[in-house]
Formats: sequence, structure tokens, C-alpha cells
Amino acid sequence: MSTITGVTFPVPKSLMPRLFKDGKTVFIKPATVFKELRSGMKLVFYQSREDTGYVGEATIRRIVINDDPLAFFETFGDAVFLTRDEATAYVEGQEQGVRVRKGEPKKRPWMALELEDIREYDRIKKPERFVPVGGRYLRE
Repeated sequence: MSTITGVTFPVPKSLMPRLFKDGKTVFIKPATVFKELRSGMKLVFYQSREDTGYVGEATIRRIVINDDPLAFFETFGDAVFLTRDEATAYVEGQEQGVRVRKGEPKKRPWMALELEDIREYDRIKKPERFVPVGGRYLRE
């Protein structure tokens, strides 16, 4: 059985400078591929849309789960890599496609990964396996 060492998530190329150059240290997204994550594991950034591949990594300092992604701005302030408007637009787009079971809409919680030791690779590394939108665990 392989050991989970971290996770990878796709991030559009246009947003990558926020993590590498602008000093943003909190990565937020709908909570997918998170149940096995622990502090100290790696988050590897998969650059999507153009020049695709692994472009950098960080160590996960803390994991916070919340039903309201806007609450992360109260907790982390300007450290969040998305703007409040971008997060709001994402939620609104998500609500249009909410699954309904027995009359109740099922909303996915969001997660915030507080990061440290963020570093950009010297060159793009191609993954051995496809990285889906929801991300995937990294294993040794």
C-alpha cells in the first residue's frame, strides 16, 4: 500500500503569480480530495490551461473546512489567493449546478490550505498521470 504524501490541484496559469510572486499563502477551493490530508504534507501546483504541468509546491501548514468560502477572508484576510469577488462568482456558478437529493440541495464545503515554504520550480515537470479538476493525492 502506498503512502499519501500530499495532493495536487490544477490552478490556471494566470493565477500562479499570486502564489509565487504576490505572497499569497492561502489556497481555497471546494473541498475535494481532502480527507487524508494532514499538516506537513505537500501541495504541488499543477498549472492548467497553458504550459501545463507541475510548476511548484508548498507545505500545508493548516487545513480549515467551512461551508462558506467567504468566511476564509475573515480568517486569513489578504493572504487568500482568490479575491472575494472571484470566490463569490465561483460560488454563484457552483450553485447553478447543485445536485438535489430528496428536495435538499447538496452544497460541497470549501477548504482553505494555509501554506508555507512556497517555491516555484525552475522548469515545468510533466505529471505521470492526468490531474483532474478535483485534484488527486500524491503517493510514494
